[in-house]
Order: sequence, then C-alpha cells, then structure tokens
Amino acid sequence: MKKTIVWLLISVLSVALLITGCAQPSTPTPTATTSASPTPTPAETIKIGLQAPLTGNFAAEGQWAKQCVEVAADLINQKGGILGKKVEIVIADDGSNPKDSALAAQKLISQGLKEVIASYGSSVTAPAADLYDANKVVSVGYGCTAVRLTMEKQRPYFFRTAGRDDTQSEFFAKFAVEVLKAKRIAIMHDNQDYGKGVAEDAKKYLQPYIDKGECEIVYYDAITPGESDYSAVVSQIKEINPDVWFFTAYYPEAALLLKQARQAGVTCTFVGNNSVPTPEFEKIAGVDVIKGSIHLNEPMPQFLTTPEAKEFMEAYKAKYNELPGSIWAVYAADALNALAAAIEKAGSTDPDAVANAMRTMTDAKGITGPLMFTERGDRKNIPYYAYIYNEEGKLELYWPKD
Repeated sequence: MKKTIVWLLISVLSVALLITGCAQPSTPTPTATTSASPTPTPAETIKIGLQAPLTGNFAAEGQWAKQCVEVAADLINQKGGILGKKVEIVIADDGSNPKDSALAAQKLISQGLKEVIASYGSSVTAPAADLYDANKVVSVGYGCTAVRLTMEKQRPYFFRTAGRDDTQSEFFAKFAVEVLKAKRIAIMHDNQDYGKGVAEDAKKYLQPYIDKGECEIVYYDAITPGESDYSAVVSQIKEINPDVWFFTAYYPEAALLLKQARQAGVTCTFVGNNSVPTPEFEKIAGVDVIKGSIHLNEPMPQFLTTPEAKEFMEAYKAKYNELPGSIWAVYAADALNALAAAIEKAGSTDPDAVANAMRTMTDAKGITGPLMFTERGDRKNIPYYAYIYNEEGKLELYWPKD
C-alpha cells in the first residue's frame, strides 16, 4: 500500500512538471551577440559632495561655503556642465567637529560619490580625509591648512585649495620683524591642530631673527577655546606689553580676546592669522575694537582681481546681495572648479584618473588664481598679504604685493 502511494505521488508530480514546461515559451540560449541584461542608463548628473560645518562653532563658514559652491555650480552648469552633464552638489553637515566629520564622510561615501569638497578646519578635515582616501574618493579641502595633512601622512586622493600654515608663519616672521619692526613678540594659540601648527611654525621662522638679536619671543602659550572670560591671559599680555601680539586660532576667541584686552587697556599691535578676519569677527568685537588690528591672509574676496573672480563675485552678489564672508568659502568654490577641470581632463569620474589629472593640471583657472597641485596635494603658488581694519572697520591692504 505504501509503495502504491509513493508511485502515485511521483506520477502526479511528473505530470505537473510536464504541464508547467509546456506552458512556458521556449527561450533561446544567449549567444555572444545577445545581451543578457539591459544596458544601464547613464547618470543624468555628475554628483559631487560638499562636506561643510553647517552647524556648530563654524556654521557661518559652512553656510558661506555652501553658497559659494552652489554659485560655482550654477556657473559651471550655465557653460554646459562637466563632460556635458550638469553638476549636482550633495551636502553633508560635519557639525564643526572631528566625530561628526567622520559621520559626514561616511554618509557621502555610502551614496557612491567619488569626488568630494571637504572641509573647514584641519582637525575636522583629517578624519574625513582618512575615510575618503581609504575608499578611493578624491577629496579637496578648502579651509584646512595644517602642514601635517600632507606631510605626515600620504593621502593619494587628498588635495587642498588653501595654502599651508608654514607659508603664513614664514610671512608673519618677516612681516613682524622687517615691516612692523617688532622687538618683543607674543604668540598665543588654542592648542588645536591649526592654531598650534601656525604658532610652532612662527617660532621656527622667527628663530633666525632671534639668533641675530633682532627680536625675542616674550610670551608663548595656549588658551582654552570656547571660554567667555579671558581676563587672566589678558592680564599677562598687559603686564608683558609686547610690541606685537600674534593670535593663531579662530575668530570667536580672537574677537573676545581683543575686546577684553582693549577694555583692559592693552594697546599693543594685534595680529590675527588667516581664520580671524571675517564678518563674524567684526560683529562680535565691534568697530571700535577691531580698528587698527592687522590680519594675515591669502587674497581675500574683495581683493580678488582675475576675470574668473569678477564673474564669480558678480554672480554671488546678484544672488545674495553681499560678498562671501571669507576666503575659505571661495576656496570651496575653487575646490569644485578644480574637480570640474580634473574630471574634464580625465574624461571620467574615475578617482584614480581624476587624482592624476589634479596633479598634472597646468592651465586650470580658478577664482583665486591658477589651480595647480603638488604630488602631495598642496596648492602651488599661494600668496600672502597683510590687511588692516581702518577707522570705519573696513579691511584695507596693509602691505601690497609690490
């Protein structure tokens, strides 16, 4: 009986399979000329990421960067885009801190982006740059100047449109001693990658002058960023009374320090590094405080003179009714311009091809000048200038190029 049931089941199954097979149309075996799958539709846009501090301590810088990149993207698209496709900007907020920077990088990587603009602040840029490099994503920093980003670790997919701290520090040493005729110099930083790096390099470049007896460093110490009361260090500066007080950190602390120092009767020449002169610094400190203070920077937006700069500034002002708040935001726009030129030269968005094109570009023009990079990814030929706030609280060139 059991055998009969088994054979009956086998017979029913065989009939079912036969009927199923007959119900299906015959399918030819694919040949060499027959595609097994449809050809994928080409992407309609070329997506490029922007990692910026849209929240946190440097949200103003992030907003300026976003606006500058969007204006630059508009101009590129008006001229036909990249490789005949429109560029699309994908934005990730890094919160102005290293932890969120890594999360922002992971977010953009997970979306399959191969080229990214990132970011403001050396300590914020570093963890993101590591992740981008590990995943073969070309990243171009726009507000990260620490020497170590390119010199202590080789990152073949990392570039930057801003200059390095050692260039600024070398300029400061020469400017302070030879132009300002400073004999007694105070250097104050915030113990973070950027500020400490500028301060250490300033010491290095001042050493030859110190050896010749032309100047001395009478103060070298760090503050704690984010505090609201700097009366203790202000008292030290007042007591020491240097000829020049060089502050190497960011604009929020610079504004508070200078404001409290002037209220305490400190009259020495204040020199801020290139992250200080911004509308936010002016707003926090006030015109009466900032006038007479000197600041080092690469060519600032209002002093750019190239045809590309004129076109960009006019487009930006037409859209926002003001100029960009800082040079770093303009460097973010030039990071996009550099990537666009490299992709065009490479003929694709392949990261290896684009990185090679970045290193070998010779005729790419940017808002801030020629876009050329060293083997390690540093921008070539970055100039520095000194600026001074006049009686009306407006920046003027202190030491013209000539």
